[in-house]
Amino acid sequence: MSSHHIVREKQEPALYIHHLGAFNEEYLGQLLEWSPTLIVNSSLYEKLISLGLKVDIVVNATGQDFFQENTKVIQASTNELDAVLDYLIAEKYPAVNVIDEKSNLRELGSYISEINVVVFTETEKAYAIKSGFSIWKPKGSIFHIEVVSYFETSNLKQDENGDFSVINDGFVTFNFTTPYLFVSEKL
Repeated sequence: MSSHHIVREKQEPALYIHHLGAFNEEYLGQLLEWSPTLIVNSSLYEKLISLGLKVDIVVNATGQDFFQENTKVIQASTNELDAVLDYLIAEKYPAVNVIDEKSNLRELGSYISEINVVVFTETEKAYAIKSGFSIWKPKGSIFHIEVVSYFETSNLKQDENGDFSVINDGFVTFNFTTPYLFVSEKL
């Protein structure tokens, strides 16, 4: 018996690969599992094609016009990530996963109210949460929380190095008064 999954366009987060580096192939496979819209920086296009991937959009193609069939091109006059986010918001995507070398969510603050952004690096997954956010985690899971204001949480304790670890298997809930709290988890 086979199972069939119906995925509506834009139901899954788009995936923008800005910097791949030594990103774990297993995690990459998980991000690609539901065939998201795949957007790549032009410098990574050949590498991703060699992995057998279908690239939907290329950012800042320089002199290249030999892309796969039906590949769109976005020209970015400033920051490529800004251009990708502007495009996705205009196209009504609700979310995007970004693979980059660092996860500086603060720089993306102006986009967070318009699109759900999760940034993956080789070692972590970072995202912004709203007050009341709750997630199930096993005991010992580690969160790094950018503490910019007072917040309350359940089932977390702060470690000596400033990170927060989950006390018991179960839900972790965050409550705070600012619009967002930036958190990251180790991969």
